[in-house]
Amino acid sequence: MTQKQRKAKTKYERERRRLHRLHRFENAARGRGFIYVGGVDEVGRGPLAGPVVAACVVASKPLLLHGLNDSKQVQPELRKRLADEIKTRADCWAIGEASVAEIDRLNIYYASILAMERAIAALPRMPEYLITDAVRVRSYQGPQEPLIKGDARCAVVAAASIVAKVYRDALLEELDREDPRYGFASHKGYSTPEHLIALERYGPCVHHRAHWRRVQAVMLELFGNATND
Repeated sequence: MTQKQRKAKTKYERERRRLHRLHRFENAARGRGFIYVGGVDEVGRGPLAGPVVAACVVASKPLLLHGLNDSKQVQPELRKRLADEIKTRADCWAIGEASVAEIDRLNIYYASILAMERAIAALPRMPEYLITDAVRVRSYQGPQEPLIKGDARCAVVAAASIVAKVYRDALLEELDREDPRYGFASHKGYSTPEHLIALERYGPCVHHRAHWRRVQAVMLELFGNATND
């Protein structure tokens, strides 16, 4: 065996072991008799603009997709490929959103829960067991397991994070086509220097979260007052 082949084998074995660990929580649930295990996660809690988006992915067997991980750890092109593969291999999946207006009205935590609830409600088949990324979804009536850093530790939660991320990125790219002043396609609404400069230059648009302090600071500078936090 050549050195190149040994390196390839070592890399393959490392990824195989990582994927095995990534499936341990849902495998444990199946070992207790739950077949259809769901994972739910959201993306978009941190940006200054755009909705928060959640996805729920339900699988009756291990996904075992090479490269599956927390969406923040996966490069954009691989995320898109993985999202397509997840939708093919999973038993079902669904998306839920909470709008900018709902984020401003409820706060980002409760808007995130609302997006998750909508994703679960949109499923054609309910999971028998739900694994979440460290939150409890009270509207879900079955057993659930809030898992700290679940998007990095559990396959179905990681899958949900990837599906939600790809969907939200596409939404922000569409917003960029509607209003190219802010560069939404490049930063996806996050507070990058490019975004902050555009925000100060043009002021907030309808897609900005008006109750967020950085957006309020710009409104205060431009208009002399700000919405209450």
